[in-house]
Amino acid sequence: MQNNMLAMILAGGRGSRLKDLTTRVAKPAVHYGGKYRIIDFPLSNCANSGIDVVGVLTQYESVLLNSYVAAGRRWGLDSRDSGVYVLPPREKADADLDVYRGTADAISQNIDFIDTYDPEYLLILSGDHIYKMDYSEMLNFHKQRNADATIAVIPVPLEEASRFGIMNADAEGMILEFEEKPEKPKSNLASMGIYIFNWKLLRKMLTDDMVNPDSSHDFGKDIIPTMLANDKRLFAYKFQGYWKDVGTIDSLWEANMDLLDEGNALNLRDGSWTIYTEDIGALPQYLGPNSEIDRAYITEACKVDGLVRNSVLFSGAEVATGAKVIDSVLMPNVKVEEGAIVTRALVASDVVVEAGTTVGSAKSKNITLVAADVKEEE
Repeated sequence: MQNNMLAMILAGGRGSRLKDLTTRVAKPAVHYGGKYRIIDFPLSNCANSGIDVVGVLTQYESVLLNSYVAAGRRWGLDSRDSGVYVLPPREKADADLDVYRGTADAISQNIDFIDTYDPEYLLILSGDHIYKMDYSEMLNFHKQRNADATIAVIPVPLEEASRFGIMNADAEGMILEFEEKPEKPKSNLASMGIYIFNWKLLRKMLTDDMVNPDSSHDFGKDIIPTMLANDKRLFAYKFQGYWKDVGTIDSLWEANMDLLDEGNALNLRDGSWTIYTEDIGALPQYLGPNSEIDRAYITEACKVDGLVRNSVLFSGAEVATGAKVIDSVLMPNVKVEEGAIVTRALVASDVVVEAGTTVGSAKSKNITLVAADVKEEE
């Protein structure tokens, strides 16, 4: 095991703020960036960082996600000494549903799996963020400071800080205080949901936490505060680069629209840090004689014979003659028929916007989610 570090990806979130996009699929399986899924990013980061064993902890609406991540070959993690392992909950929380009770419980239920590899360090990741990151650099930071735990942080606008776990650290990066979603944050260093722990110490803490009836079994609410109370060495690793929490329709739309900026920080065309995904063997995009393209991100297998302006089209999307797609995101296999107009919208996979219809508005404050076929009124 390279770097003697194993990764566990927490991919069990319900993603309810994404509304109809997560009715049937888990949030990490939601499409992004033309041809990717959100889970591709942490998995590709692991592969590019030299981490060869990854556990993916799934939970809600996980059938598609389970089958998708089980194909470790997509990320080059299918050799004799590597692999991606799907780890659903094992303990029954109530009569009808198997769930993880919290982020720490998700790891606790899989202690036996982790012990099989006997890692020195455990990397814990959220499975629902868009970013590129070299975890080996974070591990070097962790080792150099003789840390017990290291938490990746990123500066956020102070007015948004109450949405995150916030770190208060000294000039050397040692964490003095951790506040989970504070009403009045003392700093703007937000947790990215990326942790490195010394496994033996964390294992003992998880074992104690499992039998604590007053615990929420959560890293932010229980494990990290307990470590601080016991004077453990916790450090904040300041990440510099693109990172997006795509927890809402608006933020998912924004993350896709960021790809339209030349020289965007994510740069999905960067050959030195490839984001791997499913190879669907699609045909090239087709731009018809009536097409008009202005600042667009158009993926393979798209067919365009209308106007596309300031928009992102996923694989297989079609924009017919006379149709207009403006400031919008079309997910896989969306069809916008002749004369239809789509403005400031995110259109879910396989939706048909019928001829002559209109969805969304340039004046709308929020992005319109179109999750069902749009039919012309009779």
